[in-house]
Amino acid sequence: MLSVTLRQLEYATAVAAHGGVTAAAEALHVSQPALSVALAQLETVLGKPLFLRRGGRMIQTSFGTAWLEQAAAQLAALNRLMQGEDSMHSPVRLAVFEDLAPGLLAPLLSRAKAGLPDVVLEPTVIGFEALAEALQRGRIDLAVTWDLGLPADLPREVLARIAPHAVLAADHPLAAQSTLTLADLAPEPLVLTDQGLSLGHMRALFSSRGMAARIVHRTATLELMRSFAANGLGVGLSYTAPAPEISHDGRPLVTRPIRDAGTEAIVLARPGGSILSSAAMRLASALPALLFEPSRAGPGA
Repeated sequence: MLSVTLRQLEYATAVAAHGGVTAAAEALHVSQPALSVALAQLETVLGKPLFLRRGGRMIQTSFGTAWLEQAAAQLAALNRLMQGEDSMHSPVRLAVFEDLAPGLLAPLLSRAKAGLPDVVLEPTVIGFEALAEALQRGRIDLAVTWDLGLPADLPREVLARIAPHAVLAADHPLAAQSTLTLADLAPEPLVLTDQGLSLGHMRALFSSRGMAARIVHRTATLELMRSFAANGLGVGLSYTAPAPEISHDGRPLVTRPIRDAGTEAIVLARPGGSILSSAAMRLASALPALLFEPSRAGPGA
């Protein structure tokens, strides 16, 4: 049973918003002592201070900054719900992992506009670490990403499972094979995108089978990795596969599935314990069909 009251949450977020107890009490039309007592009770329940007292100033602690942001988001959502304003007027904050976005985001927005015309989407494209943090702090409502680096307690739904593939110059000897194995690739110079979680995951595919990945280049973006591979600078590895078999600089390339590397999940994740708006719930229900139509095999095809 929760021992924190909505009034305590309201008082704490008001102190954060107004920069002090006196200003917050005036804004809420309550006495300063009542607000101070409620804030102290809340901090006792949490077991950590939300603010540091410096004379007449209230400075948020690092814990307080994160906690108060989530509290404000939950209070705003609950306020919209109780006032009947939660319908389709509040934008759904949707995050998409940066390598998936070029192949998924624009088609999703187009199909959502046609299929869910009353749902307003507010999309953002970010990397693994920023996405996980935004989910934890309640800054986004839904996220489409690989199931890498997400805290275990965040709810998620598997949208698709994708096998990794190798990216090769069109004249590379391995391009003659329809599929490849990790053993085929272990001796090759490899080109990987320089994303910490993805890089570690690709290394682990080899190390779990007693092989070492020979990484010669780490690129900042997926397109740069494909360009390196197309120009014969190594073999690229990726789960995300853009449709054109040509690099950004116009060089031909081929992709070959790696048949013994398993699959990785694309998931729809949401903040733990959050109250989704009705618009966000409708979008979450429709996302599998909007992202992966029957005619499409997904971003790893």
